[in-house]
Amino acid sequence: MTIATRNGDTLVGKRMPRLHDDRMLRGHGRYVDDIDETGVLHAAIIRSPAAHGTITRFDASAARESGEAVLVLGPDEIGRLTDPLPTTWRIPGQHLAAVELAIRTVRYVGQPLGVVVARNRAVAEDLAELVEIDIDPLPAVVGIEAALAPDAPLLYPEHGGNVAGGIHFGPPVEELDALFAGAAHVVEREFAVQRINPSPMEPRGVLAEWIPSTEQLTVWASTQVPHLVRQEVAVGLRLRVDQVRVVTPDVGGAFGGKTTLYADEAMTCLAAKVLGRRVKWIEDRTENLTASYQGRGQQARCRLGLDADGRFTALHVHIHGDVGAFLSTAGSGPFQVAALTIEGPYRFGAAGATVTAVFTNAVPTGAYRGYGMQESAWIRERIIDEAARELGRDANELRLLNTIQPEQMPYTTGTMLTYDSGDYPAVLRRAVEMGETRRRPSTDRIRRGIAVTGNVEITGFAPSALLEMFQIHWSGYETGTIRVNEDGTVTVFSGVTPMGQGIETALAQIVADELGVPLEMISVQLGDTATAPYSNFSSQASRSLPLAGAALITAGATMRERMLGLAARALGVGVEEVKLDGTVFRAGTTGAEVTWRDVAHRGWMGWGRGETDKILLEETVSFDPPGITYAYSAHGAAVAVDLDTGKVTVEDYWTVNDSGVLVNPLIADGQIIGAIAQGLGTALLEEAAFDPETGQPLATSYLDYVLPLSEDVPDIVIEHHVTPSPIITGGFKGVGESGIQPPAATVGNAIANAVPEIAAGLTATPLSPSRIWTLLEQAGLEG
Repeated sequence: MTIATRNGDTLVGKRMPRLHDDRMLRGHGRYVDDIDETGVLHAAIIRSPAAHGTITRFDASAARESGEAVLVLGPDEIGRLTDPLPTTWRIPGQHLAAVELAIRTVRYVGQPLGVVVARNRAVAEDLAELVEIDIDPLPAVVGIEAALAPDAPLLYPEHGGNVAGGIHFGPPVEELDALFAGAAHVVEREFAVQRINPSPMEPRGVLAEWIPSTEQLTVWASTQVPHLVRQEVAVGLRLRVDQVRVVTPDVGGAFGGKTTLYADEAMTCLAAKVLGRRVKWIEDRTENLTASYQGRGQQARCRLGLDADGRFTALHVHIHGDVGAFLSTAGSGPFQVAALTIEGPYRFGAAGATVTAVFTNAVPTGAYRGYGMQESAWIRERIIDEAARELGRDANELRLLNTIQPEQMPYTTGTMLTYDSGDYPAVLRRAVEMGETRRRPSTDRIRRGIAVTGNVEITGFAPSALLEMFQIHWSGYETGTIRVNEDGTVTVFSGVTPMGQGIETALAQIVADELGVPLEMISVQLGDTATAPYSNFSSQASRSLPLAGAALITAGATMRERMLGLAARALGVGVEEVKLDGTVFRAGTTGAEVTWRDVAHRGWMGWGRGETDKILLEETVSFDPPGITYAYSAHGAAVAVDLDTGKVTVEDYWTVNDSGVLVNPLIADGQIIGAIAQGLGTALLEEAAFDPETGQPLATSYLDYVLPLSEDVPDIVIEHHVTPSPIITGGFKGVGESGIQPPAATVGNAIANAVPEIAAGLTATPLSPSRIWTLLEQAGLEG
């Protein structure tokens, strides 16, 4: 990764705008809803108005007889024409291994029951209103506590309870109990994290076209995982995989909410197949807030044991995760990751975590940016601060006393994660230093406080062997293809998917460096299953750059050697004498020259190759990581708490981040800033709430679901500490999710520092004015 491109410079490590920024800023983005409407029919989804009940009548006669409906499909038709969609990540004891498309028992408000197709969207939505559905109501089970109550109604009576499955990581609970019994001090708390909606700027959408003459289905989808969508469409619609092509145009954000094929998307594809036409469905914002899979939603009981010196002797957390009405494709995965990462950057004498997945009458939960690690950070960093408060110790000193040291790397945790690299104490100390200059005095009714927290993030997920061991049906490897075209331009193909994160630019920088050619010669092609290498995992889990980048480094190095060989034979010299300067190969002894373009032309003509050389100027490499690589960060927040209103203002925010070798620090900073803003939303504002009796969603628009505004996010200061990953070619680690994980815990601890009288009650997010004011009132501090 040190090949000179221009005047000795390298592009890896250079701050530069994303290659597609100009196109986007000029309004030339092309999303699913921008695709040519010629001959397109529009779908509307028929959804359940009730949280729980049995369908006794589904009458679409009024819609069908209106003269406006092109097609109406209900549960009976869908059941005859489709198969259930398989789940990807399962948990021991899980009975449901698939997502049903034909619904007879509704289990959440907004559950897709059928589809109406008409000439335009407005007509389709009006026709959907004409469908009459009779539902025999069943009691709604809302929330984890209600689901686990002894007399709770059952979502699946045949399973005998509302527990969807469970798993334990680390030593047996009995061994941990013995350590707690011998600890000098034990802190025990219960913590909760609310449900969150991913809220991408562009909601979900699909345009599907079935060509009867060729029996081919093309699906344009706003998705993170085109290959996974292809295989699930094939399963659901009873097609061969080679009959389905999925194309991902520009994606207006995803944040984990577009990592699977949803039932409503499958119904749209089915409608296109039945009609032999092009059918489009675009999710509206109410559907996005109520029917797209949500994130978070868990309760946990945590115990931390310490010895007399303050060293952590034992840790145990029991997480109850709200999976909703059924286990989505990701299923209980986020809750399992929360358990696996509970130790963060600290040493414990022993640590374990238990997960219980719970059914409730709510839209299922699934992937959301941070994928369980925001929850583990909230639990761990809050209980460490509570331990420091009870012991009268400085929280940062307690952290540093227990932080894993760089000489201990690689370090294996109690839950059997092996951290590959990093100087955790140095990053934490620097964040503490940065905080010292940000202290501000309190006033009579405004209390101020600061806090610093540490976090470790799983990135570059994951080795195929590990996924097989856990029976997680994702492809852990990534493949990169580099093609030098006959005019010398370079086309790069990868299985990862762009969704606004700038991956096209970063991959182009890597390839330009490896080949030694100018960046403008590189074109990156992603998101089309007809051309992209297979990857059903694709862009999630902070893995795109580490794994795709690693594959392309190797492919690029091989292609460069091939081009040097072709140039040497064209110049009649040994390959060791040839150097590439920009777009010209020069022979050092003779001074003879040949252009990169001419060498590419010779290659495609088949001229000048060795006897065993390939003809096509194309190199494909798959990279299956030998392990997981872990990013690390320390975050700091300075807050002001208004004792009269309970409002919390984040006045300063800073982070020191170690994501290995940074390909483009400008893009990395953008990822971190955006993620922190989302994390502050979780900390203070956002909540997908439900009526506790009926299960009706209470946040159906942005009047009810509060996102952070610019005024809620202070200027964010970022410093980078670079520790190259020793297990990833190129030394990369992921960065896309690191910013969202610590903010809730950091802000919570800063509030506790500002108002220690309410610290013990800071156990649930969001830390909204009403929640803070209630705690202030209980402490006698309210205005």
